[in-house]
Amino acid sequence: MPGAPHAASDRAAAESGTLPLHDRAFDNLQFIRDTMERAGAFTAISGQGMVAMGAIALIAAAIAARQQSRGAWLATWLAAAVLSASVSSLAITRKARAARTPLLSGPGRKLALGFAPPMAVGALLTWALYHAGLDSVLPAVWLLLYGTAVVCGGTFSVRIVPVMGLCFMVLGAMALAAPPAWGGMELAAGFGAGHVLFGAAIARRYGG
Repeated sequence: MPGAPHAASDRAAAESGTLPLHDRAFDNLQFIRDTMERAGAFTAISGQGMVAMGAIALIAAAIAARQQSRGAWLATWLAAAVLSASVSSLAITRKARAARTPLLSGPGRKLALGFAPPMAVGALLTWALYHAGLDSVLPAVWLLLYGTAVVCGGTFSVRIVPVMGLCFMVLGAMALAAPPAWGGMELAAGFGAGHVLFGAAIARRYGG
C-alpha cells in the first residue's frame, strides 16, 4: 500500500525514541528561521525599563493635572520625558551587556536611526505649538510621533515593539478628535498604561 513504508518507519522511529527524518528536518528549518529572525532584530529592548517609563508617566499625569499654568504643565511632561529616556537607556544598556548585544552596530544602530527623526520632529513641533498657543494638540502630536518613532525603529526589533507603536498612533489619532480636556487622560493611557502593559509582555516573553 502507498505510504506503508513511511508509516512503518515512523512507528519504528517512535518506538526507538527518535524523530523521523522529515520531522527532524522541519525542526531544524524552524530553528534556523527563528535564529535568523532574532539575529536580525535588536532584542535588548527592556520590558522592565518600559514598565518604569509607564510608572513615571502615570505620576507625571497626576502632577500635571494639578498645575495652574501652561508652562508648569509642559515642564512636568518634559521632565518626565527626560527621566523616562534616561531610565530606558540605562535599562537597555544593562540588558544589552548581559546578552552581549552590540548597541551601536547592526540592528541596534538601525533602530536608533529609525527612532530618532520622529522624536526630533516632535521636539521642534512642541516648541512651535507651545509658542503658538496650541497646547491642546500636544498630547495627540506626542502620541502620534512617538508611535511613529517606535514603528520605524521597532522594525529592527522584536515583533511586539512595532505593534506597540501602532497602538500609540491609533490613540494619537483618536486624541485629535477628542475634547482638549481629555489630553491628560490620553497621555496617561498611552505613555502610562501602554508602556506598563507592553513592557510587562516584553519582559515576560523576551526577558529583562
